[in-house]
Amino acid sequence: MFKKILIANRGEIACRVIKSAKKLGIATVAVYSDADADALHVRLADEAVHIGPAPSSQSYIVIDRILEAIGKTGADAVHPGYGFLSENAAFAEALEKAGIAFIGPPVGAISAMGDKITSKKLAAEAGVSTVPGHMGLIEDADEAVKIASGIGYPVMIKASAGGGGKGMRIAWNDAEAREGFQASKNEAKNSFGDDRIFIEKFVTQPRHIEIQVLGDTHGTVLYLGERECSIQRRNQKVIEEAPSPFLDEATRRAMGEQAVALAKAVGYHSAGTVEFIVDGARNFYFLEMNTRLQVEHPVTELITGIDLVEQMIRVAAGEKLAFSQKDVRLSGWAIESRLYAEDPYRNFLPSIGRLSRYRPPQEGVRPDGIVIRNDTGVFEGGEISMYYDPMVAKLCTWAPDRLAAIDAMSAALDDFEVEGIGHNLPFLSAVMQHDRFRSGQITTAFIAEEFPDGFHGVEPDPASARKLAAVATLIHQALQNRAAQISGTIGNHRRVIGKDWVVSFGGQEHAVTLDATADGAYVQIADGAAFAIAGDWMPGRSHATFNVEGTAMGVKIDLSGTAIRLRWRGMDVTAHVMSPRVAELARLMPKKLPPDTSKMLLCPMPGVVTALAVAAGDTVEAGQALATVEAMKMENTLRAERRGVVKHVAVSAGTSLAVDELIMEFE
Repeated sequence: MFKKILIANRGEIACRVIKSAKKLGIATVAVYSDADADALHVRLADEAVHIGPAPSSQSYIVIDRILEAIGKTGADAVHPGYGFLSENAAFAEALEKAGIAFIGPPVGAISAMGDKITSKKLAAEAGVSTVPGHMGLIEDADEAVKIASGIGYPVMIKASAGGGGKGMRIAWNDAEAREGFQASKNEAKNSFGDDRIFIEKFVTQPRHIEIQVLGDTHGTVLYLGERECSIQRRNQKVIEEAPSPFLDEATRRAMGEQAVALAKAVGYHSAGTVEFIVDGARNFYFLEMNTRLQVEHPVTELITGIDLVEQMIRVAAGEKLAFSQKDVRLSGWAIESRLYAEDPYRNFLPSIGRLSRYRPPQEGVRPDGIVIRNDTGVFEGGEISMYYDPMVAKLCTWAPDRLAAIDAMSAALDDFEVEGIGHNLPFLSAVMQHDRFRSGQITTAFIAEEFPDGFHGVEPDPASARKLAAVATLIHQALQNRAAQISGTIGNHRRVIGKDWVVSFGGQEHAVTLDATADGAYVQIADGAAFAIAGDWMPGRSHATFNVEGTAMGVKIDLSGTAIRLRWRGMDVTAHVMSPRVAELARLMPKKLPPDTSKMLLCPMPGVVTALAVAAGDTVEAGQALATVEAMKMENTLRAERRGVVKHVAVSAGTSLAVDELIMEFE
C-alpha cells in the first residue's frame, strides 16, 4: 500500500480523497494556488505545497508544478480528483515515467475514452449504441454549420476534451450553430487547453443516466448500478440520484453490461463512468466515458456501501477487487443536491464573496435510519473565488425509498445556512417540493420547462402562508416579551402585550390571534384555521425549528428593524407583524418604487468583460449580442432585450465588474 498520496486538485474533492486516505492510514499532500492558501483541503492534508498563481492555467493544470510538488514531498501516488488533470493522458504518462502511481485508469484508456470523438468510435466498435453525429474534427464555423444542417437540428456542439458542462452548446438553427461553435471553442481552450469540437444529434426529451464501473488490474470489471442526472442547468448537473426512478431491471442490466464491455475493450481499471442518454421508450445511447471519479459518486456509495475512493487507491496499489458482480446490491435511495455559489434569481449566474455564514446540517445516521452526508471544501469565513468552479458543497441524503430520501433532503436544505454569497439553496428546495420531480417524470429539460422565465422563488400556498404567519407571530411575541421584561424594570409601569396581530407579507394580510400555552402558543387565523405552534427560537438565533400543525419546519430567520425575514422550502418572505391599528395606518402609506434601469445593461454577475460587440451610436436589435462576460470559466453572452440605440459604453474589454455594475446605457 502507498505511504503518501498527493491530491492534484482542490476543494471538496481534495477533502474527500483525504478522508479515504486517512481511513487507510496513508499520509496526504495538498497542492494550492495563491487563492487557496487558506483553503480547507490545505488544512486537512498532512502537508501542503504552493504551486502558483490563482488561475488554474498557471497552477492546477501545470504538470511540471505537480511533478515538482511530488519531488518535494516524496509522494508515491497521485489522485487527480475530477476536472483539472484527471483525464489528461500526458499527466498520467509523466507520472508513469517518474515511477509514481496514478490513482486512475491506464494511459491508453484515458487517451481512448477521455477524447469524446475517439470514445464514440470505440463504443460503436464495442457494440454500444451511440447517438448519430460527426466524430471528425471541425475546422471552422462554416463547416460546423454545414455538418449541423446535415445531421438535422437540434444538435449538440461539444468540446472533445470537455466536462462539467463547459464547452457545450445546443443549436437549433444555422446562426446558433455558428455562434455556439466559436463559444464552445473558446471555453474549451480556456478550461482544458484543447479547443477541438464535435457535433452530434441532440435527443429531445432525454434523460441523462450514467453507469458507474469499477475495475482492477487483474481483468475484473463491474458495474455498480446507475445514477439519474437529468436535473441540469447550462448542461451541468444540479441534482443526482441513485438509482434512477425510470429504469427497470432489464434496462439497468443491459446498460451495465454495455458499460462493462466498453471498459474491457480499452483495458480499463479504476473507477469510471459511462454516460447514456435514455429516451422515453428506454432506448439508450452512449454519450461519453469519464475516465475519473464523478462529482456525483457519493450517491452510488450510499446505495452500495462501497467507498469508491478507497477502491481506486486499492486498485492502483495492485489489489484485486474483494467482491464480484453478484455481491453488488442496491439498497435504498440516495439524493445529491449540489450547492452552487450562483444566483438562481439571475439565471444561475455565478456569485463570489466571503461566506459570512456556513452551517450545514449535522452529518451522520439519524435515529430513524436516514443518512445525511455533506461533501464540502469550504468553511465559514472562507472566500468563494472567481477562478474556479462555483460548487460549494454536495448535500446527500439516503433513505429506504425515494420519497423518504426527497423529504429528508427537503429538511436538510431547510437546515443549511449560507450567507454572504448568492446560492441556489432556494431553488434546490423548490425542486424537492415540485410534483413533477417527486413523481420521477423528469428529463434534462426539466428546468427549462418548469421554470421557463427563470426561477423567481416559491410563492406560499394558503397552507404555507398560514404556517409562516404563525411563525412570524410567535417570533414577534418573543421579541415583545423580551422588551416587556426590560421596560418592566423601569418605573412602575409594566408593558402590556396584546394577542391580536396582523401579519403582512407578499401583498397579503393575515389576522392572527395568539394565546400563549405552556410549551408554545395556540394560534387562530381569521380564515378559520387554528392550530398549536411551538419552537426553539431565541432572539439572536438565525435558524430555528418550529412544530406547526404537527409538521416540523426548519426556518431561517433574519431580523431587520421591525421586519422578520423567513426562508423555508424555497419561500422567502419578509413579514411585518403589527397591531390592528398600526396595520390600518400602514395601508395608507405610499408604495416605494424601484429605480428604473430599463435603459441600462448591468453586469448580471461578477466577472471580466472579454468582448464588446457594439459601440456608442450603434443601433441594436432584440436578441443581438452586446457583450461577453467570463466568470468561473464560463462565457456568458449578454443580449439586447429590444431594439434601441447605444448611448454610452462604460467599460472596455478586460474590465472586471461586480454585480449590477453598468456596462452600457441606451437612449
